[in-house]
Amino acid sequence: MKKKLTEDTIKQNLKDAGCDCDTIDCIIECCEKGDIKKRKKVISQHRKKLLEQVHEGQRQIDCLDYFSYQIEDDEKGKK
Repeated sequence: MKKKLTEDTIKQNLKDAGCDCDTIDCIIECCEKGDIKKRKKVISQHRKKLLEQVHEGQRQIDCLDYFSYQIEDDEKGKK
């Protein structure tokens, strides 16, 4: 038997996913109105934002790794 999501469960899940209050309220409203299309759109937009943050974090890590490599290479050249 499928478990029905409560509003509190939905809110907690969205909060855990990093959604702000406006996004959470919008999604809850979509659920109440049965507006599946808008709900999916809002969730997709938030997911895209999170993925962009992941990519930015990866780019920053790559920069640090390259910088570390340059320092190590420079130190080897001085020996």
